[in-house]
Amino acid sequence: MSFENKKTVAPLLSRREAAEFLGIRESTLAVWHATNRYPLPVIKVGRLARYRRDDLEHFLDQRTTPHTTPQSKEG
Repeated sequence: MSFENKKTVAPLLSRREAAEFLGIRESTLAVWHATNRYPLPVIKVGRLARYRRDDLEHFLDQRTTPHTTPQSKEG
């Protein structure tokens, strides 16, 4: 198989980089993975956890809520 047929793979982020991207602590990501709290895909490379940026962006998109305006109190 030639390299021309393979799709381009984005670089993987370390747990530290993924945590910085999400604005949380590394240990929080580790707990989420260990407890299956969120369906955030983790790629294990040996003992290291790696994350795709696309997966992190999708994770954030799934947790984005629409802006709601407060109801006015009339009457």
